[in-house]
Amino acid sequence: MSQTRYEVFKDAKGGFRFRLVAANNKTILASESYTTRQGCNNGIASCQQNAVKDERYKRLEAKNGQPYFNLTAANHQVIGTSEMYETVAGREAGIAAVKKDGPTQRVDDQC
Repeated sequence: MSQTRYEVFKDAKGGFRFRLVAANNKTILASESYTTRQGCNNGIASCQQNAVKDERYKRLEAKNGQPYFNLTAANHQVIGTSEMYETVAGREAGIAAVKKDGPTQRVDDQC
């Protein structure tokens, strides 16, 4: 079985991104694009620190009504964004997964 991990990868424009992947290989949080690897590493560190803090989650609704969330830092900058969920309960389960898995130290560098 896979382990919870952060995956670091390059996007189509050459930026660095990370995603938090649960043990079932499902992405539970995805970052913005960073111009440097160090910026991406800092984003992971911020996610590890803030994931356990409920006040860092912004519970949102897309224009089509689907619930999702952003994990934010103390300065209110978005660290990562979830997928779109079918229900509010699904979004809350996603937040619980990030709270549980976010502190992991395992990083899989795919660059």
